[in-house]
Amino acid sequence: MKPVVKKTALASIVVAGIAVATAMAAEEASLNVGEVNVYSYRQPFLVQPLFEAFTAQSGIKVNVLFAKTGLVERLKQEGANSPADLIFTVDVGRLSEAYAAALTQPVVSPALAAAIPDIYREPDGHWYGLTRRARIIYASRDRIAPNEAPKTYEELADPKWRGRICTRSGNHVYQVGLTAAMVAHYGEARTEAWLKGIKQNLARKPQGNDRAQVKAIKEGECDIALGNHYYYVLMQQNKEQAAWAKAVYPVFPTIGGSGTHVNISGMALTKASPNQENAVKLMEFLAGPMAQQMYAEQNYEYPILDGVPETSALKAMGPMISDSLPLADISRHRSAAIKLVDKVGYND
Repeated sequence: MKPVVKKTALASIVVAGIAVATAMAAEEASLNVGEVNVYSYRQPFLVQPLFEAFTAQSGIKVNVLFAKTGLVERLKQEGANSPADLIFTVDVGRLSEAYAAALTQPVVSPALAAAIPDIYREPDGHWYGLTRRARIIYASRDRIAPNEAPKTYEELADPKWRGRICTRSGNHVYQVGLTAAMVAHYGEARTEAWLKGIKQNLARKPQGNDRAQVKAIKEGECDIALGNHYYYVLMQQNKEQAAWAKAVYPVFPTIGGSGTHVNISGMALTKASPNQENAVKLMEFLAGPMAQQMYAEQNYEYPILDGVPETSALKAMGPMISDSLPLADISRHRSAAIKLVDKVGYND
């Protein structure tokens, strides 16, 4: 009988052990329900707080691979074996590039459809915008009175601004986006004439980044420049660059009789996504009120979700009304825009 007692005791111990292990596994699963992998063109310090908030809320770990360039090419090379679930970028052109290369898949989500207006998403759900980034005019406080500053992008080609304008390269994604918007509104012939007019009005060869254009105004090289809106706030917070920002004031020009041209930061679900459910959860979180408010407060970008208040810094810049043309329509003209930039020798 003694051996039987031992077997019974052992069986009880095994059963109890399995029960404890099962309970521990269930508890661990409830604390960590998986992961999501992001390929990001956005710098880590801009997005990490958002991902940390998502993980705290959902328990889903976010792994991020950051690169300045080449993520679309990497997705192509990885193919069906890619670990990436989402691609993040700061330009609709890159989202459109991934879509055109068949690297994305549509996301049908009532939450995303309710949060993100039609003009800031691909019609079939292949990409979604997260924030708006206005392409504005910076004008010299000392040399241009507010009532004399250009009120439209079209006016930048007026001969009265001869030798007074600075821009970055016409091939940069921000400039290409604006040129593509002109093509969408007016067609290629008129846009070509517009580009030629701006080129004739340039004070120097296109060069530098957006902040460098404002610096050039401060140093008297030009009186007008193009740049994204949030740099105005960021320069004010920089000890060296605060004087540059003080030398200019922002103008929100219109295009085609509509509002100010905006680009987006955005996201797309990859075709090979191994963690689709978690990826869609992250997309929905980023389109929600908490993340939209964080974007506005930390990056000084305009929220896409209606009802999320702008920061005091953005309000101080003045009202901004966006162009009503869908970005999907504008992005279709990017190739034509690049060809026109080369045709007129904009960067020569």
